[in-house]
Amino acid sequence: MRGSCWPCGNSNVSATTLWTKYRFGHGEIDIIARDGDVLVFCEVKTRKNDEFGPPEYAITKRKQTQVRKVATGYLYEHEIKEQECRFDVVAIRMWGGRTEINYIKNAF
Repeated sequence: MRGSCWPCGNSNVSATTLWTKYRFGHGEIDIIARDGDVLVFCEVKTRKNDEFGPPEYAITKRKQTQVRKVATGYLYEHEIKEQECRFDVVAIRMWGGRTEINYIKNAF
């Protein structure tokens, strides 16, 4: 998936994927992409029902902290010093044969 462009739900964002399932330490970021001059760290959550709440609610403060730490690791490993970054969320609900995508830009 590296190098591919992906539309982000119904938003006006179209980014180029740099990395998927990037691991650093004990954490992982689902997608790292470039949206223009901005480096985007994107967390993806999928749910088949709302038994435990909408998928975006699964991204707790603890998970946000972990994603930030992994993002810092990415910047360190790639010697990136001055870079505008953004943290986005893709929340996917799959209801039977229907899929709903909620793209949250600057989620945290």
